[in-house]
Amino acid sequence: MSVPLPHPLTGELFESPVPPGTGWPEDPASADTPVARSAEDVRRLAATAGLAEVEAQVSVCAACPRLVAWRETVAQEKRTSFADQPYWGRPIPGWGDPEARILIVGLAPAANGGNRTGRVFTGDPSGDWLFASLHRVGLAAQATSVHAGDGQRLAGARMVARVRCAPPQNKPTPAERDACAPWIDREIALLRPTVRVVVALGAYGWGGALDALAGGGVSLPRPRPSFGHGHEVELDGITLIGCFHPSPHNTFTRRLTPQMTDEVFLRARELAGIPAET
Repeated sequence: MSVPLPHPLTGELFESPVPPGTGWPEDPASADTPVARSAEDVRRLAATAGLAEVEAQVSVCAACPRLVAWRETVAQEKRTSFADQPYWGRPIPGWGDPEARILIVGLAPAANGGNRTGRVFTGDPSGDWLFASLHRVGLAAQATSVHAGDGQRLAGARMVARVRCAPPQNKPTPAERDACAPWIDREIALLRPTVRVVVALGAYGWGGALDALAGGGVSLPRPRPSFGHGHEVELDGITLIGCFHPSPHNTFTRRLTPQMTDEVFLRARELAGIPAET
C-alpha cells in the first residue's frame, strides 16, 4: 500500500491499490467478498454467481500473480501526470446497464486508465473516443468518462473487458486469458436473456467475444467468423459486430474515424431495438 491520496472527485483519502469496501465510488466489493486465488477458484466462484456477485468477485480477483504484481506496481509508482491521485489498482468489473441489449467487449483495462479510475474504458484516450461516440448516438449520458462516480450512465449498453487486469505491454498470456475467461462467460450467460448485439473492439475483442459467447452457451459456426470493421455475424439471436479498436494508433491515423465509430453503434442500437429517445 502507498500513502493515502485524495480521490479527484470526492476528496476522500485512499491507499493505492484501494482496499475493497473502503468507500471508493462504485466499488462493488466489500471486505468479505470471496477472493479467487487460482484459475480453479475463478471457475468455482463464477459458476454460481449472480451479476452483482460477478462484479464484486471480479474486482478482488487475485488468480494471476503476474497481473496482480503489475497492476499494483503501476498503482503505487503512478504516471507522473497522476502522481497526486490514488489508483484503483484492482481488476475492473463489467459496467453499465444490468439488462443491457448491447454488450461492448474489449481487450483489457489500461494501466493508467481503468486501473487508475476503477471503471473500464475510462480515463484514457481510447475511452475518451468511445464515450464520445456512445453519447452522440444516445447510449451514454455524458460525452466523457473521467472516473468511477462521475455521473456517467449507459442506456441499454454494458462494457466488459476480456481480461480484467491491466497487463504489461497490453499483452496477457494465454494462461491469464484462460484463467479470466469464466468471469466473462458467466456474465454473458447472465445477460443472454436481454443482449441482442455484441460489439467487439478490435480483433482481440472479437476473438474474446466469440470465446465468451460460446462459454455462455451460444452456438458458433465453423469455421469461426473473421474480424472486420462493420462485419456482422448472426449467432443464436445475437448479432456480433466488429469495430476497429479506438486506440490512438487507429484514431490518429484515421483508420478509425468518429463517423465510422458512430455508424457501428447506431447499427448496434438499431439491431438491439433501443428507441432513439433512450
